Amino acid sequence: MGAGTTDPTRPVGVGIGLAAVGRPAYINSGRAHDLGAHRAVDELRDRTAAVLDAAYAAGMRYLDAARSYGRAEEFLSEWLAAHPEIDDVVVGSKWGYRYVGEWRLDAPVHEVKDHSLAAFTEQLAETEALLGSRLDVYHVHSATLDTGVLDDVELHEAMAALRDRGVRVGVSTSGPAQPEAVLKALDVEVGGAPLFTSIQSTWNLLEPSVGPALAEAAARGARVIVKEAVANGRLTPGAPDTPPRVVQVAERLGIPLDQLAIAAALAQPWTWCVLSGGVDPAQVASNAAAQQVQLSADVLAELSELAERPADYWSERSARAWS
Repeated sequence: MGAGTTDPTRPVGVGIGLAAVGRPAYINSGRAHDLGAHRAVDELRDRTAAVLDAAYAAGMRYLDAARSYGRAEEFLSEWLAAHPEIDDVVVGSKWGYRYVGEWRLDAPVHEVKDHSLAAFTEQLAETEALLGSRLDVYHVHSATLDTGVLDDVELHEAMAALRDRGVRVGVSTSGPAQPEAVLKALDVEVGGAPLFTSIQSTWNLLEPSVGPALAEAAARGARVIVKEAVANGRLTPGAPDTPPRVVQVAERLGIPLDQLAIAAALAQPWTWCVLSGGVDPAQVASNAAAQQVQLSADVLAELSELAERPADYWSERSARAWS
């Protein structure tokens, strides 16, 4: 397993995440404008293929899915099968949430969390049925201190068996306690070796509190993947809830807001990859162009003043409607 041939020690820059195209509803801003009513399975399958085509053409070499992203793994699997010549991508997915939205925008619940050994066993089999030997990285989806996933020795042993078969095992994190979750994950060992060597966390200009923990992760040899660099759309052009000050910085520098946000994440010395959540080729291309943006130390210092209180940021995020 683990077919990607990208150098594991070399940052890959911007990668593509499929959270926003693998299912009809999500919490990102602007979905009514971006997707409209075109959210049938076949329409999102075609959109995902177009996004992946654009991402690969733009040089993105990390592809990110999850069991809870609707049919994202299925769409990704079909795209990979249609491009057997592509052997230089790293494919990651996640387990720990189940998609239960039944392809409805108005579903009362869209995903359900389960970090049990039984859930891991079931979801790994589902992921392997779709991605097979293309699976390179498998993360616990939103590992937190309260689910027990970082304390479950039997589960750790099962994940270590996957690790020992050549698949990198990691965690993704969310919530105001991200720093504590990352540091605890780094201390988990099985067989005398670290279990979690890929860390995928939310870091952006509005919520950078996990930064020191991610620096520690990189120092210990883990790969660090930044998700939600544009804060679920809040750091994209035209968003209604963007802080005016960051808009002013982007305008002064003459770059789109999404590129400013992603470039700031890329500028962190511990970053291996920053995920784009683009839902069309134009968004993907703009996100990828952030790799050409160089931010000065003065600008980065100015941007660091945009941070919100983590509790406030996550409270706002949890209140966002699925649309």
